[in-house]
Amino acid sequence: MVAGFGAYLCWGLFPLFFHALSADSPIEILCHRMIWALVAVSVPLTIRKDWGWIAPLRRNRPELVRTTAAALLIGSNWGIYIWAATHGHVIEAALGYFINPLVVVTMGVVILGERLRVAQWVAVAFGALSVVGVTIAAGTIPWVALVLAFTFAGYGYLKRGTSLTAVQSLAAETAVFAPFALVGLAVFHLLGTARFGGDAGLGGSLMLMAAGPITAIPLVMYAAAARRLPFSLLGLMQYISPMMQFLCGVVVFGETMSSARWFGFAMVWISVIIVGVDLIGRLRSTNSNPNQSTTDLGG
Repeated sequence: MVAGFGAYLCWGLFPLFFHALSADSPIEILCHRMIWALVAVSVPLTIRKDWGWIAPLRRNRPELVRTTAAALLIGSNWGIYIWAATHGHVIEAALGYFINPLVVVTMGVVILGERLRVAQWVAVAFGALSVVGVTIAAGTIPWVALVLAFTFAGYGYLKRGTSLTAVQSLAAETAVFAPFALVGLAVFHLLGTARFGGDAGLGGSLMLMAAGPITAIPLVMYAAAARRLPFSLLGLMQYISPMMQFLCGVVVFGETMSSARWFGFAMVWISVIIVGVDLIGRLRSTNSNPNQSTTDLGG
């Protein structure tokens, strides 16, 4: 429980961290995030001498392809989120992470052939209505929210059944991008536009380096929680971070909440309530019937 809450609280506070780096280029921030995240996870791997998984991964072509695809998705997710946090789109990013669980449920039906209960279908319908309503009212597709929702859902799908631990997996995924990130930072320095070690000063440079650990720590905490908590409980906890991000956008950064945005969030919050009520009912049913498996609650 502590690890799960810790992970979602960290993610909920991400807008504050990345907004403080808004003077930097989102691409430069992403490059530093990739490199320093790889450094952060390399430390415990080196201390434990846990590098034996690399050779089997290179020989396992399906696993290698899956890991590379997961890296592309999480890299895209990070890049769009950094851009949103540094360009006044925190609220739309929060909407994306509210929608994400509904996208996961839909993927379960379409890709895995899972069956939904009535409450889940209703929740998905309200989630879809939120996107349609925002698009019609605002006259533009909420692409930040949709890209964040689908890339993170796809990333989660690709992580199913992986043989790597959370630290190993993050090391492999960041290693995919590390060469490109190094080239990108070299270009910034050659053009004289790099802020690391220059205009950013010592404090700004340290914050860019800190992007690695603050990326790695909540992911490891989440992995620890996911192995020990019922997935249904973890599903309810995941709404902590988008709610905190929403509050950061409205209260801290003063982003405008148009009628279209209020409508979209209202629809999503209704879906969250429906899912929560349905989950609580199933938990009570399980408590009254100890023979029922907790895996029946997932989804």
